[in-house]
Amino acid sequence: HRLVGRGFKVIDAFSRIIRLGEGVTTSGLLSEAAMTRTVDALRVCAAKIGRHQVRRSRLVATEACRIAQNGEEFLKRVTRELGLGIEIVDRETEARLAVAGCASLIEANADLVLVFDIGGGSSELIWLDLSRRRSNQRRTLADRIDVQNCIVAWTSLPVGVVTLAERFDGRFVDQAIFESMVGHVTSLLDPFEREHGIGQRLVGRAVHMLGTSGTVTTLAGVHLGLPRYDRNRVDGCWLETSDISRVIETLLQSTQEQRIAQPCIGRERADLVLAGCAILDALLRLWPCERLRVADRGLREGIL
Repeated sequence: HRLVGRGFKVIDAFSRIIRLGEGVTTSGLLSEAAMTRTVDALRVCAAKIGRHQVRRSRLVATEACRIAQNGEEFLKRVTRELGLGIEIVDRETEARLAVAGCASLIEANADLVLVFDIGGGSSELIWLDLSRRRSNQRRTLADRIDVQNCIVAWTSLPVGVVTLAERFDGRFVDQAIFESMVGHVTSLLDPFEREHGIGQRLVGRAVHMLGTSGTVTTLAGVHLGLPRYDRNRVDGCWLETSDISRVIETLLQSTQEQRIAQPCIGRERADLVLAGCAILDALLRLWPCERLRVADRGLREGIL
């Protein structure tokens, strides 16, 4: 990314699903296969950083390295082999950076906004109360610092698409298994809801959700019927929650091979997508709202 005005222009990009946290919840360790996949992907990143002569950078690791006993050791290996210095950020930092990264997509007229990031090993949830803003500030949400001052509650759930898919086997999900997934996520959400009473705050107020994750961008791509994923079509688009329910139902009725054939899912995401849907569905059942905005931005842009 390069700074342009108050935003960023993408000058190069790279993304690969590496499943670094695969198996870590049962073994407590990053597996050798997962670490090898990650080093291979980071080697591509290191080459891009060198080619563009990047002088200042901040490189971060999240949940997989936070909980793995060998997380720090793995990052030392990355430094030795690739020259990349990666820091492990704590859960609160990750949540706040996610908010900062997608703040410009928050609707200025909303009273309450849930910003959420469904990751591989954890999911960050941040509730903002924009009614705290002075009336003459309501339409100036480009100020990320002020938006962060509106945070009234946040949590990091120890569940993401990889860990949930491993727990329930994301390849073969029927309605009963999906409900079990949703129930598991709900049990993790309940203490947060009891502590903060978010549901009561929603009554009679303008609410929307802002999702930044592969789950919501994938659902948007499927809903839009894109022949291939297109960030320009997805980033910033709105989904009615009724549309989300229809897409989830379609995916539930599909076979694994049919999900693989979806151009915005593919083989790498096919066994993860319904786990992500279950996390999202649990959020929507607990905190109903009419629509959700999709962000193909978040932690990375927050760091920038």
